[in-house]
Amino acid sequence: MGGVAFLFAGQGAQYPAMGVDLIEASPAAAEVFAIVDEVRPGTSEQCRSASKEELSQTENTQPCVFVHDLAAAAALRERGVVPAACAGFSLGEVAALTFAGAFDTRAGFELVCERAALMAAAAERHPGGMRAVIKLDAAQVENLAKQAGEDCWPVNYNSPQQTVVAGAPEALQELDVLVKEAGGRAMKVAVSGAFHSPYMAEATEGLATYIQAGHAPSPLLIPVMANMTAAPYPADVLANQVSHAVRWVDTLHTLQNQGIDTFIEVGPGKTLSGLVKRTLSDVRVYSCETAEQVAAIADELA
Repeated sequence: MGGVAFLFAGQGAQYPAMGVDLIEASPAAAEVFAIVDEVRPGTSEQCRSASKEELSQTENTQPCVFVHDLAAAAALRERGVVPAACAGFSLGEVAALTFAGAFDTRAGFELVCERAALMAAAAERHPGGMRAVIKLDAAQVENLAKQAGEDCWPVNYNSPQQTVVAGAPEALQELDVLVKEAGGRAMKVAVSGAFHSPYMAEATEGLATYIQAGHAPSPLLIPVMANMTAAPYPADVLANQVSHAVRWVDTLHTLQNQGIDTFIEVGPGKTLSGLVKRTLSDVRVYSCETAEQVAAIADELA
């Protein structure tokens, strides 16, 4: 048997009442929720009772997804499931780094709150959105994005047949038409900005300043694959991550090439699990967002 990797879910996977059953089932998960409530009072309650609309606001999405990601991973580790490597999708990368020792829970959560505020401010200054394009390969999507306008960029290379594009509203409307004409399908992504695009340059600058002001990551205890490079994480890409593309397909292949054959998505939703299944073969894939799933995965892998 090969190794296990934890994949930490990103923004867009949020839903009402996510993760709260872990609090009662796992002391390790409960500790994560308790710490984030000390930093940002009401986060646990927001996970428990906030509406879909409230959770879709970047300032709320990122803290709530982060705590669910980290709590699920902590619950698995408590049951003896320890990964050989980690990766996180966009926001999930901060949770992956925190789990791997770059930050303690408090510092990782404080970084996420800062990241969310900076990205929300950049999105307000540069209104935009994102589209998930399916049924077309990356090269086709790159070409269509170029045709749609200069404020339109491929940003998330999710699977061989799914690439996410970010950009200005007008450019995305043009992209919708072009994708349909090419035989593909463009779907709105549940985010409030053109993330991982040049529209987030100011967020990168703000994060770089924050990290330099005494918030630099510690050495990792577990390898983490970086979204930007699809290679083991160097500290200097953390700020740049928010304004550059997510190379998820390459990340998954890198993990498999390093001997990973079991992928566990931790946190809300099953998006990353689906991307693994559409990208790799001969691997085992699990989704872990509930206490019941923690127990089932731990029992099976034991």
